Amino acid sequence: MYEKAEREAFIAKGERLYEKLKSELQPAHDGEIVAIHPKSGDHFLGKTLNEADDKAFAKHPDEWLYFVRIGSPGASLPLKTW
Repeated sequence: MYEKAEREAFIAKGERLYEKLKSELQPAHDGEIVAIHPKSGDHFLGKTLNEADDKAFAKHPDEWLYFVRIGSPGASLPLKTW
């Protein structure tokens, strides 16, 4: 993916964007997955990781995204769309 410093910056930006979106997404989408494209700020919702990824892939193929389970920010990870 990225060098360690770039990866940490990517994750930090994803976390900041999630914090801004959190009040908009909760509680209506609690437990769903949000895929965040940190470069653009775009975000995509899905009931599953695959659903969120499919939506993100349509706009940002083969890009890295920050995925978060809404309401559980500790359940997050950076993944490349597939």
